[in-house]
Amino acid sequence: MRKENRNSEHYFVERPKSKLKLGIIHTYLRGKSFKFLTASGVFSKKRLDLGTRVLIESMILPEEGFVLDIGCGYGAVGIAAATFNPKLHVIMVDVNERAVWLAKQNLELNNVTNAEVRKGYLYKPVENKLFNCILSNPPVSAGMPTVKAIIAEAPKHMTAKATFQMVVRSKIWGKRLRTIFEENFGKR
Repeated sequence: MRKENRNSEHYFVERPKSKLKLGIIHTYLRGKSFKFLTASGVFSKKRLDLGTRVLIESMILPEEGFVLDIGCGYGAVGIAAATFNPKLHVIMVDVNERAVWLAKQNLELNNVTNAEVRKGYLYKPVENKLFNCILSNPPVSAGMPTVKAIIAEAPKHMTAKATFQMVVRSKIWGKRLRTIFEENFGKR
């Protein structure tokens, strides 16, 4: 029988209960240097996780318009998108108040002025907004209903030629998510 770590805490919560322990990540993405303030109670606090790195390195950004980073954590994806294309306005959303605070700090730390951070659950902070691109490294440990909602609600928030780009571990979620994508975006 596996013992649960009593100090572990799920990061997809509004108010993390863990004691605040700050850290800093220095990394290069698409040949540019970034610095991210991180903390306990958020996803991947010690290093940029592989999924986030893959999404950033492969994301296709529109020439201009609005981009949504849903479930932004400390802001790596949204900050990278805003940095790579200054003509974009990036909105980053997370339910976790500590993640929102960190993302705001990281905007300043990386001198990003064409992005903002909003606190709230999934699409609620951007209810009446349309985006040219939606990006997500979803909180898979929050469960399938949360990930499914990110996919299912996306079309209501997308312009006609928008893209939805998500990264997930295919061995765990691939087949199940393919069906959800096809139900909401059609077969291609």
